[in-house]
Amino acid sequence: MEIVTLIAPIALALIMLGLGLGLTVGDFVRVIKNPKDFLVGFICQLIILPIVAIILILVLKIPSELALGIMIIAAAPGGVTSNILTKFADGDVALSISLTAIISLISIISVPLIIFQSANFLDVDIFSKDLSMIGVSLKMFLVVVVPVLLGMIMRKFFESFILSIIEYFNKINVFLFIIVFIAIWIEERENIFYYLTQSGLYTLILNIVMMALAYLIAKKFVSGIPQVKCIALECGIQNGTLAVFAATQIFDDIIFIIPTATYALIMYVTGFAFMLLLRRSTN
Repeated sequence: MEIVTLIAPIALALIMLGLGLGLTVGDFVRVIKNPKDFLVGFICQLIILPIVAIILILVLKIPSELALGIMIIAAAPGGVTSNILTKFADGDVALSISLTAIISLISIISVPLIIFQSANFLDVDIFSKDLSMIGVSLKMFLVVVVPVLLGMIMRKFFESFILSIIEYFNKINVFLFIIVFIAIWIEERENIFYYLTQSGLYTLILNIVMMALAYLIAKKFVSGIPQVKCIALECGIQNGTLAVFAATQIFDDIIFIIPTATYALIMYVTGFAFMLLLRRSTN
């Protein structure tokens, strides 16, 4: 996984920089002023999604290595793509950006915590490397939090210029995301189809179940249909590059990354289809 290990941190840092360029302090103030919708999305994304993943693992009796890979993607925050799909679905884009940004910042703690606890629960040995949860969190801080803060600072002082280039920067981020997963395919081309057949169905079930469940929960508790659409998409579109980075910092075996790769491929198809359904939803 030499290529993936090398480019994943660079790609993730640039993606998070792009997220920061799109943020202002007002995005965080908005959460404080209107906390209810945010809290529903926060709970769905950070708590219910990993619980649903664990339940599926137990019910479907998924092999432990693939199961831990599924927990890695379940632990990841929403991706920037969720903001774009929320916009196309006529959802609450401001809420989507706030959820993506804040949960991404929290992910430096939540992602390693969920991965390490899941490894213990699934009895998977992850201590072949000289690593700790704190060490992984510090690495994530450098490639997640620092670029976001840097992006916000750049937006503050060069707002006109940043607004003129941010659309192109986001397109570059999509390209970087694709490069990471092409690298996975190249390095593991002899085994990739076997892994896809092993994990594809599991990740498809997780993706569809979670988007549907988030939609139902949000419809019960949030303030309106735009917020429902936002939360449903936010819980289905994960930051695959962040998940790959976290996995490569902990594991040497590609099998732990494959569910992340298959989920990333599947979520674009299901996310786009779900977005089209949501565009027609008015109640």
